[in-house]
Amino acid sequence: MSLWLLNHFSTFSLAVVTVGGTVVLAVAGSVLLRRRYPSLARGEHNDMVGVTLGMFGAIYGIILAFVIVTLWTQLDSTQTIVASEATDTALIARDAAAFPPAVRADLDAALSGYVHAVVEDQWPRMRAGQPSYGATETHLRSAFGVLQAYDPASPREEVFYEQAVTHLNDVAAQRRARLNMAQQELPPLLQVLAFGGAIVLVPLTFLYGMRKLRIQLLFVASVAGLIGFSLLLVFVLDRPFAGDLSVSPAPYREGALAQYWDR
Repeated sequence: MSLWLLNHFSTFSLAVVTVGGTVVLAVAGSVLLRRRYPSLARGEHNDMVGVTLGMFGAIYGIILAFVIVTLWTQLDSTQTIVASEATDTALIARDAAAFPPAVRADLDAALSGYVHAVVEDQWPRMRAGQPSYGATETHLRSAFGVLQAYDPASPREEVFYEQAVTHLNDVAAQRRARLNMAQQELPPLLQVLAFGGAIVLVPLTFLYGMRKLRIQLLFVASVAGLIGFSLLLVFVLDRPFAGDLSVSPAPYREGALAQYWDR
């Protein structure tokens, strides 16, 4: 469900629904509770409610901060992995210039197939939360086969050959890391803490009484808006390959790899 929402609605639309919905529900709940219990406006229990609200808010804030920082770090790590994989693929393409024309042509064909498979086949699968090794396995095997069948004929070719093999091994390792990242999501217990905590914290603000309704609604709406925006961040950062803030496949189209898209 979360992947479908991220892939079919913009972040702005999700923000309007999440933040706006949280604020509207909080304001409506506060008004209804105040009408049901008019004595709340006198603030007779503000001391107890204030201590409870402050303690719970501090704990919940720490949890939310931990979750958001963790998800942001995960997104940043995924971007680094993607950039590194594309860079190593580009370096193989550059190293291939030192090989005989037949070997270079075979390696270029394998690399071209690989980057096209990553962008056109594997990326949509990752956006849908269904990453597959098979989408690129044939092309990666072809690249390994070309290098395994080639015997460098000079010290110069041997240097570039060793570099190409090293970079190809790195591509294979980074592909695995990228696909693992595509399957990552916030553990269920942290999801319960993040979203369940909001269900407890926001209603607590209804109990903090103020004589002026306008001031109380401003207080409730501010807390609800902050919590709604934090939950929005948790929602959009949880999946690094889905939504407007997702990792882009652009590195596979740039630099030395651009030649495989111009043909």
